[in-house]
Amino acid sequence: MAKVYSRTKGILPDTVSGFCPGCMHGTVHKLIGEAAEELGKLDKLVRVEGVGCCGLGQFYVAHDATIAAHGRACAVATGIKRSSPDSLVYTYQGDGDLASIGLAETMSAANRGENFTVIFVNNGIYGMTGGQMAPTTLIGMNSTTTPEGREPDLHGYPMHIVEILNQLTAPYYLERVSCNTPQNVIKARKAIKKAFQYQLEGRGFSLVEIVTSCPTNWGMSTLDSLKFLEKDMFDEYPLGLVRDKGAEAK
Repeated sequence: MAKVYSRTKGILPDTVSGFCPGCMHGTVHKLIGEAAEELGKLDKLVRVEGVGCCGLGQFYVAHDATIAAHGRACAVATGIKRSSPDSLVYTYQGDGDLASIGLAETMSAANRGENFTVIFVNNGIYGMTGGQMAPTTLIGMNSTTTPEGREPDLHGYPMHIVEILNQLTAPYYLERVSCNTPQNVIKARKAIKKAFQYQLEGRGFSLVEIVTSCPTNWGMSTLDSLKFLEKDMFDEYPLGLVRDKGAEAK
């Protein structure tokens, strides 16, 4: 297991990562810390973690953080932001936590236009809990609960969260990014920073979806998981900007 070195004070330096090889959670953590530090708001940063692999972040972040009950991160973030409006609040959630167990909380917070940021990590499967099918699992994709592949007639279709939220009036900023290449890492950091900036300006609800790989639960090597990410996941979840009211107003 490799040590994690970071150039941001938002991440604990010289720590041992508990994430699986090929997992992108560590990269996303660094980008969050870098974005907040660039904005000069690291001392105001408050993280609300979902359950599962996202909850491991408590061991690596050097800013205020709390863990919500499974799926309830947006509800907890609402309370924190309303009671401490000067805080820079974000949730850090996976697809099972946000799009399945926490779908009602996610939709309601977005519909109210709550002024906090959601970092949504979509790897198409439940991670720590055993590799079960998630709402974002692809058609034909194997999981521990769909050993013969996801079938739409039996399991339904993959859910596209940013497109669903785009049907609501209130959300201010919605974008889908990834961390599979250096260029995409730069785009992801810009997206996170923009979402934080909009929160500081009081613009309302923002969500950045980050499409990532999960070599362990996909049953693939790290390299094969990257190929699957680029060939299959991006086809289902195309990267790009979905909504930016700030840009529309210019």
